[in-house]
Amino acid sequence: MNKSSTVARKLESGCVIWLTGLSGAGKSTIATKLNRMLSDAGKKSFILDGDVMRSGLCSDLKFSQEDRQENVRRIAEVARLFAEAGIICIVALISPYRIDRDSARKIIGSDRFVEAYVNAPIEVCERRDPKGLYAKARAGHIKDFTGISAPYEPPLEPELALLTNEFNQEDCVAKILEFLAVAGR
Repeated sequence: MNKSSTVARKLESGCVIWLTGLSGAGKSTIATKLNRMLSDAGKKSFILDGDVMRSGLCSDLKFSQEDRQENVRRIAEVARLFAEAGIICIVALISPYRIDRDSARKIIGSDRFVEAYVNAPIEVCERRDPKGLYAKARAGHIKDFTGISAPYEPPLEPELALLTNEFNQEDCVAKILEFLAVAGR
């Protein structure tokens, strides 16, 4: 049984598209375009963006491994509620550790969880960085910056791999929509 047919069983009651990848890989851009296309198609969807969540629900957390773990846990709990309400919840979150993404999958339910690896080489992410975060991290001004002074563990078997240095955002969104269609969503 392939992953899309496994996911298909509970998609009627919503699902979570978990976009993971380095800063600047394209997670938020893809999330925004996907949300718009789902809305245009009459689907209920909502975005939980890591930056937005850090300014509210997770504002008390820093960037230690423990705080990152708690950040993922909180967002997974909220995403689960959206999925249970029949909404396609799009999570755009670096979520650098495999163990934390695996925990998110357990919280949400593996039949509702779609891990999408938004993959771009770090050099591409640095070129795309409008806030200059990579330069600040390389200069030592930002501690525990994923990809520079903190690790990123790529997914081993994501349901989707979105190569944003090879394909544009529209193509990546089309790939997600195709996956959802095959899965019965």
